[in-house]
Parts: sequence; C-alpha cells; structure tokens
Amino acid sequence: MLRRIYDWTMRMAGGEQAPWALAAVSFAESSFFPIPPDVMLIPMVLSRREKAWWYATIATAASVIGGLLGYAIGYFLYDAVGLPILKLYGREHALDSFMAFVRDYGVPAVIIKGMTPIPYKVVTIAAGVGHMNLLAFVGASIIARAMRFFLVAGLLYFAGEPIRAFIEKRLTLVTTAFFVLLIGGFVAVRYVF
Repeated sequence: MLRRIYDWTMRMAGGEQAPWALAAVSFAESSFFPIPPDVMLIPMVLSRREKAWWYATIATAASVIGGLLGYAIGYFLYDAVGLPILKLYGREHALDSFMAFVRDYGVPAVIIKGMTPIPYKVVTIAAGVGHMNLLAFVGASIIARAMRFFLVAGLLYFAGEPIRAFIEKRLTLVTTAFFVLLIGGFVAVRYVF
C-alpha cells in the first residue's frame, strides 16, 4: 500500500498543479495547517530536480505570506482564532515565554524557531500577539524559511538519485521516520517554548 501511495505522490509531484499545491500547503502551514510543506517539496524535487530552486522559492514565498496571516491572527484575532489554534498544539500558555525569547533575542529568535520542526504557525501567531515589529518579523521569516526550504532542495538536488533510491528501497522506514519527526515537532512545541 505504501508503494502505491509513494508512486501516486511522485506522479502528482511531477504534474502541472504541483507548484500550486506546494504554495497552498506552505501558506496554510504557516498559519493553521498541521502538515509541513516538506510533504510536497521533497517528492517534487525528487521528481524534477532541475526545478529544485524554483520549488524552494515557491515554498519560501508562500510560507512567508502565510506567516503574515498567522501574525494577523495573533495580532487581531487572538481570542477568537489564535488561542484555539495554539490550544490545538498545546501551546496556549507559551506566549509569555516566546515573547520573552523574542524580547531577549529579537530576530534570531524567529529565525531559530522558523528553522526547527516546531510548527511555524505557533511562531507566527505568537509574534502577532507580542506585536513584534512587522518588518523584523518578515525579514526573519524570509531568512528562516529560505534556509529551511533551500537546504532541503539543495540536499535533494545534489544527492537526489541516491536519496530517491534509498527512499524507494526503504519506503516503510522512511515513512515511519517522517511521521516520528512530524509528531516529534508537535511534542517539541510543548517543551521548547
């Protein structure tokens, strides 16, 4: 069954609509959606390595724009929308510690958090609630998300075929590891903020 899902994903990743799907997932993940863009980015780059940098650019731009929505949710709609989202991730009480982290470390705080497996929407909403300087937030988001997505794209671009062969040979292991990392990101939210 995993093989059929993998083959389907690889076919879809090479399709014409894949960049739009990557943009949608990247946008939504930065403000409310739980699944990271890597789910789309990795198979897309493996399927068309020559477009690795373009795909990383799409993921970065859409993620930063989605981060602005997350920021707005925190800034304007925290009680109605932001708090329920943070509760979903178990981080409704994390705002004080995040705001202290941002106050103490500023832009590097957003960059560090934006590169980790911590769901980025928690960072964007908290930055809005804390009324972080918007230009500083956007700049930090661009740096963090570009570093993350271009690193993934670069690794796959330069080592794509061996990585693809590894994934195809050990599909169950890779799928399990992905879900462990995904769940680990949500668990880390509880302990890192």
